[in-house]
Amino acid sequence: MVVGRPRGVEDAVILRAAADVIGRVGPVGLTLAVVAREVGLVPGTLVQRFGSKRGLLLALAEQSAKDADALPGRVREEHESALGALAALIVEPMASMATPETFANHLAFLCIDLTDPQFRQHALAIHQGQGRAIEELLTEALLTGELRAGTDIAALARSVQAITSGTGLIWALDRQGTLVQRLRQELANVLSPHYSPRHDHDLEES
Repeated sequence: MVVGRPRGVEDAVILRAAADVIGRVGPVGLTLAVVAREVGLVPGTLVQRFGSKRGLLLALAEQSAKDADALPGRVREEHESALGALAALIVEPMASMATPETFANHLAFLCIDLTDPQFRQHALAIHQGQGRAIEELLTEALLTGELRAGTDIAALARSVQAITSGTGLIWALDRQGTLVQRLRQELANVLSPHYSPRHDHDLEES
């Protein structure tokens, strides 16, 4: 029997394990027993911490919103240009979805977000925060001359966010290249008409 170590495994570790399990089996296939086994705990420990499978999934949704809120600042520090940071902002949250099956399993979690009010509030916060971060990075790119003068930043930000959502679905169907490659390609496609001629851009290798 596995001996529980309730004080030795942080909630963040458990939530990362839950995200990994969702990637493999989807939210329907996730059980407290499977997640507990991933981190070397007994299921009762997860019941004590999260109350139920729903409680665990809500905690994961809340943590995902916190991670998404911290992401823009981190990627901006890690990249020299605003557009390089934008590419990282778009790609990093999707990078773990290496196969169409993994993407489909995470998409199933999104379906819960869309239909359950408690989950939706976290998904909406992620969506709105991402939109603000995209617009801020595009504004910076405009001011620093990466984008040409006159670019409609608000409209371009909406287009960037739309291709972020849609590219995964198309990739999961046609399975050409990797999801990361496709995201970088589509981001470059939507930005390229707005590039300043004074700057080089290679988002696919960013």
